[in-house]
Amino acid sequence: MLTNTDLLNKAKQVSNNAYCKYSKFAVGACVLYSSGKTYLGCNVENSSYGLSLCAERNAISTAIAMGENSQLIKIAIYSPSSKKCFPCGACRQWLQEFNSEKNIEIILEDENSNCISYYLTEIFPYSFELNVI
Repeated sequence: MLTNTDLLNKAKQVSNNAYCKYSKFAVGACVLYSSGKTYLGCNVENSSYGLSLCAERNAISTAIAMGENSQLIKIAIYSPSSKKCFPCGACRQWLQEFNSEKNIEIILEDENSNCISYYLTEIFPYSFELNVI
């Protein structure tokens, strides 16, 4: 299985493909599923910022488009512009959608270029859940 460093390196690589001509804030993400497969995503901006797509949601969407249906277990996120590049609120909610076992590990790079990790429940303790009656 890939190490957290391997996943972060994949996120670093794909951050080079980011389309971020407005913010100049490139982000790459690599998601790992229990199947052992990884999928990559980078941010894709639009002049209407609300239409932009974050790297995390891009990676998850790619996995779904490729037919992945196993458990999402880890995500590595990297930006050359920011150490500890945490997912935004929208991406945290997306991660929660695929967090059936409440254990998604979020891998980031710290100030010393080391891998650090958090769990989604640590950084997003209260998510929206649709309770259909």
